[in-house]
Amino acid sequence: MAVEQQYITADKFLDLMHLPEYADRVVELVEGVIVDMPLPNPVHAAILAKLSSRITVFADESNIGETLAGDVPFVLKRSPQGRDTLRGVDIAFITRERMPKPMPNRPFEIAPDLAIEIVSPSNKAIDIENKIQQLLEAGTKLIWIVYPDLRSISVRTQDGATSLKEDDNLTGGEILPGFEIPVADIFPD
Repeated sequence: MAVEQQYITADKFLDLMHLPEYADRVVELVEGVIVDMPLPNPVHAAILAKLSSRITVFADESNIGETLAGDVPFVLKRSPQGRDTLRGVDIAFITRERMPKPMPNRPFEIAPDLAIEIVSPSNKAIDIENKIQQLLEAGTKLIWIVYPDLRSISVRTQDGATSLKEDDNLTGGEILPGFEIPVADIFPD
């Protein structure tokens, strides 16, 4: 006899995160299943700091929205079968018009307008692609996938993908109009 897979909801997941066995773990909820995530390495942290600070300064000066960094939690899907998805995003940007007031002390129930994922050596391509699809399906308009080892960025939207190399410029499109940074400036020397 086969054992039926037990799925948990986003709310149950949040309750579990207060238990001691989760105190030192980085985890996400993917279609009702708890998944361990790797700790970021120093290169990942440097890219996160550099890119999030540049976007924050731009967004603050333009008064267009809020930049959030460090595995910001988003409920991307709620399922009647309990196969909810709650993912952390390395860097997220939410426009002023869409930002909940007040800012919640729990995971966001909306998708970010811009999601930035910094790929770690332990990330599998299928897992990254799955996360990108979940973000797009939840309503994220723009996704930047940063590949430190390749020193490149993949830009994803509902309309397709573009790949940028070190000699290209990364722009904010309709989400961050006027934002531009040379791709080479994103990576540590």
